Amino acid sequence: MKFSAHPNTKKRDYPIIVLVNGGSASGSEIVAGALQDHNRAVVLGTTTFGKASVQTIIPLDDGSGLRLTTARYYTPSGKSIQATGIIPDVTVKSKTFHSPEEKKEIKFIKEKDLKGHFEPEGDTDDTTPSEDVEDEKAAEEEDPQLVRAVQLLKSWHIFKKFDAENNHAEMQ
Repeated sequence: MKFSAHPNTKKRDYPIIVLVNGGSASGSEIVAGALQDHNRAVVLGTTTFGKASVQTIIPLDDGSGLRLTTARYYTPSGKSIQATGIIPDVTVKSKTFHSPEEKKEIKFIKEKDLKGHFEPEGDTDDTTPSEDVEDEKAAEEEDPQLVRAVQLLKSWHIFKKFDAENNHAEMQ
């Protein structure tokens, strides 16, 4: 099956930033990847989990079950995110603070770390440029990903570039 959206004629010129991290998986990765592929949003955070398969569990008569992979997800450009995840446009590491004295980066398990994961299909060498950004002052007391997203939203001119590229593509 293939599902496609129809073109929307209403012009939208507001910026969108999608926050992702290693806990972003499956459907949220597909949304982030679609917005990224269409230059509609800046994806900010850390690389996502890499879950791009749909599995159906079929119960068997003896009480056991059979797990069957029934589909794979792809971004609109045809890229599989299986075991590689969505690579953000702007990398900002997330921090969690258990106490004022302890500062520790969250470590997420990725799809590729799981035993028996599917290998990615096709070309998985993503050379998308990624800006490594960490705002240490903001990280002291706030969510650094959210702080950076707000900073980018305040930098409206970045998003004008996307609008100019989309208008140029429509004219061709």
